[in-house]
Amino acid sequence: MSTQIAVRLPDDLVRFIDQLVSEGKAASRAAVVGLALERERRRQVAARDAAILAAAGDDEFDDLAELAARTPLDDLA
Repeated sequence: MSTQIAVRLPDDLVRFIDQLVSEGKAASRAAVVGLALERERRRQVAARDAAILAAAGDDEFDDLAELAARTPLDDLA
């Protein structure tokens, strides 16, 4: 199921979205917005998980938490 919503975006972002669609890199404006929101959700979950690992103080996970905290998640999608 999906719900239609209305959002206002700056003109430069709309041009960017439209460019992605016109270049065939996305099926629609909605697809671009949905992908961006899914990516943000994954970023927040990863940041939360890294914070949990860092707070645990378990030496086994220190390096992993440090790496996750430094990794730009946009590169992972």
